[in-house]
Parts: sequence; C-alpha cells; structure tokens
Amino acid sequence: MTLRRLNDAEAARLPPDVERPRYDRSTVQLGIVHFGPGAFHRAHQAWFLENLLPHDPRWGICGVSLRSPEVRNALAEQDNLYTLAIRDEAISYRVIGAVRELLVAPENPGAVLRRLSSPSTHLVTITVTEKGYCLAGDGTLDLAHPDIARDLSNRESPISLVGFLAEALKRRRAAGVQPFTVISCDNLLDNGAKLARATAQFARTADASLADWIESEVFFPRTMVDSITPATTNALRDEVSKALGAEDRWPVQREAFLQWVIEEGSRRPVPDWESVGVTLTNDVAGYDHTKLRLLNSAHSTLAYVGLLAGHRTVADAIADESLRDFVRTMMEQDIVPTLQAPRGLDLQSYVHAILKRFRNPNMCHELAQIAWDGSQKLPFRILGTIRDALDAGRPVDRLCVPLAAWMRFVCRTARMGERPNDPLATTLLEVGTACMGYGGSDVPRFLALESVFPRALVADTRFTRPLTRIYDGEGTDNFALPPQIQAAFRS
Repeated sequence: MTLRRLNDAEAARLPPDVERPRYDRSTVQLGIVHFGPGAFHRAHQAWFLENLLPHDPRWGICGVSLRSPEVRNALAEQDNLYTLAIRDEAISYRVIGAVRELLVAPENPGAVLRRLSSPSTHLVTITVTEKGYCLAGDGTLDLAHPDIARDLSNRESPISLVGFLAEALKRRRAAGVQPFTVISCDNLLDNGAKLARATAQFARTADASLADWIESEVFFPRTMVDSITPATTNALRDEVSKALGAEDRWPVQREAFLQWVIEEGSRRPVPDWESVGVTLTNDVAGYDHTKLRLLNSAHSTLAYVGLLAGHRTVADAIADESLRDFVRTMMEQDIVPTLQAPRGLDLQSYVHAILKRFRNPNMCHELAQIAWDGSQKLPFRILGTIRDALDAGRPVDRLCVPLAAWMRFVCRTARMGERPNDPLATTLLEVGTACMGYGGSDVPRFLALESVFPRALVADTRFTRPLTRIYDGEGTDNFALPPQIQAAFRS
C-alpha cells in the first residue's frame, strides 16, 4: 500500500493520538533564521517554538543549511512538516509546523542574506557543531581556515556561518535596521562570547567601525542545550509512517527530557522564552560546565570504550556493568570535584539522572554517531577537566581512559581502511595508519596534534604517563583498569 505524503492537508486526517499544529500556519511570520536544520534543532529548539506559535505567530523558522540540500529536499513536498517521536517509557508522536522555509546556502547565498537582513528577522539560532565556527585552537577565528579565507575575499557571497553573520549585520547597519540577537546552541563552552568575538574579528579585517558596532550592539547570549537526539534511521521512518498512516521522509526523535538555558540580557525583541519552559539565567556557565563535563564526557567515554568493547548503542554500553560502574565512578570522583553547580542543582542527583537517561530502553542512540568529531569534542568534554584536576593536585588516570580509547578507535578505523568522521580526518587517518600498536610509539603521534592537545598539557608527565599506560591496556599506581575495559583496549 502506497501512503500519501505528510503535508498540511494530510495533517488534518492524522490519527487523534498524533499531535499536530494548533495554529494557522499561514499566519506564521518568519522571525527566526536557523543555521543547521538537522535533527537536534528540529527535535529541540523547534519544539519550544512550536509551543509558542499558538500565542505569538512572529516566531516561525527559516532553516538554512550551509552544506547539504537533503533536509530541504526531503521536506519540500511535506510543506516543511515533519514528525517528532518522543521516546520515553511510552512513545508519542507530534507533527511540528514551526519550520516554514528551508534554504540551502550554496545554492542561493543571496536569498539567505535577504532573509537575514529582513526587519522581521529578530533572531538567528545556530546548531552547526563545533567545526562550523571555524575557530583556531585558542578559540579565536581561524583566518586561515579555507572557508574563512574564501569569505574574506568574497564577502557579499559567503559560505561560512561567520561570513553570513558579518555580511548580514553590515547590511542591517547600513539600512538602519536594528541587529538581530544571535543564539548559538552548540556544545561550545562560552559559545555566545566566542561567536561574538569571531564575528567581530571577521568584520574588523575590513571595517573597524562595523566590528565596534557588532561588539556594542549585537547580543550573543551564552546558552546550554540538552536532549539526547539519535540520528534518523529507516526504522524510525517506518515506525512513524505506520503511526501516522502517512509517509514522513525525515522524522526526528529524542528522549522526553530536554533543557534550554539562555543568558539574560537581550535588548531586542525575543520570544517569551519562560512561557514555554526555557530557563533564563545569568549563570549559563554553571549549567554549561555541568552538562559538558558530566553528560557529554560520559557520552564520549561510552562511545569510544563501548565501540572497542563491541557495543552498538548507549543503552547497550550502559548495560555493561563494568562500563556503567566505571562511568559512574569517573563522574562522581573525577568530574564532580571540578564543578561549581548552579544554584538549586544537586550534582549527585544529576549524575543519577544521566545514568537513568542512558538506560532508556526506547532510545537507540548509536555510539558511532557520538564518536563523530572527536578531535573537536574531546578538548571541551575532557581536557578542561584534566587541567583542573592537575591544578588541584588530583590524579587524572580515569580521565585518560576516554582519550586513550579515542586513540585506539582512530587506529582501528585506519586499520579497517575507513576515513574517520572528523574535521581532522586526513590527519587522523595518517596518524592511525602510522601507529604501531603500543603507547610509546602511538601516543606521542596523537599528542603532536596541537589543535587538540595544549602544549602545556603535553609537557606534563602527570598526564602523559598514565595516558600511555592506559593506551597499552595497563593500570597505573592510582588506578586498576577494569578487566573488561582492559580487554577492549587490547582487542
């Protein structure tokens, strides 16, 4: 039986247990431009805005892809509707209508700039992952990055996120239009401030007054986002189409838990965030550090060690008692002491909540997906914790396990002739191919990656010695490597 495609007309005929837009989509205005309309945005930020639109139609979304037309192509025949499957003890389905337009920047950068320059655009939100910011190792804009170098010589037809922001803000200033607010939703510590500096740095290369205006007038709030969002699979497509009785080419899924924390202080029009459950605070850093260092570091640990041990999903890995106990101990004994929690957040309870979320039987979060972009993620998720622990005189042996597992994972990928899914793919493939299989040879090759490992950390033997021993599947004076994890390292 051939199913009809999901679209506005078909949404009216969906089963009563499938939630659908509770507003007239034709009245929705495009007040938000979002860069990176992938699964996380459509499952997270768009859900919050979907709840806002019945009361305030100003906040429809124009999604912009900086690379691929796949999402646009899949949703074009669906009037940009898609289904969100919320996977808790019971699974529920909701059709989201907040995305009203999808643009592909390489096809028509002019259309993107016109949308960004429109007076009705008040917000720019972003989920392009860490690599989309084109930052150097010190957190400033990498002016030598190919995309940035290209945009510096072709500003009116940009290809990079920062290039689009700087050019759009230039046009708004020239037209006397107030600037938009820019909300990064990526897992970067101090994300708003870093993006603000990068945008001003780009502008300053040609126009110091524009850079000064960006620094004084444009608000780049710090943010933190959280919700486990596995990639869309054909199994999810089949499941959703069966529940809807209509075909959805690109549904998304997430756990029931979600969190969005935004720094207070915008002087421009913004949604009534708190009415839909967004947290406004002056302590985003506290939330951010807690999430990055506990949730995200545990995710990376499960990914690399779990893959070496033969597990496929987060739920599989956390069901491995030795791995579960290791991750819990690492969080409680090595990470929590480096944190100062936001007011009202109990860190021990937060650790238990994370482990519970990982055990969700209805979540199929692929470890391979979490393992992507390790060279970009690990400096934020693990290395800062290691630096703080060393400064406090505490051992870092357990914290070396996810790093050593990442190195082993890269080597195994190279041996299989596969290209790592990472911005440093070419370099990592070369490193992995050259590795000999023992720490004395291999670990220095990875530590030479200056964009990943700070030189001061590489020079500290309190870090390099346990890292090398753990890479070899051995314990240290402070830490006995669990036998199951030891076996995974030596496999």
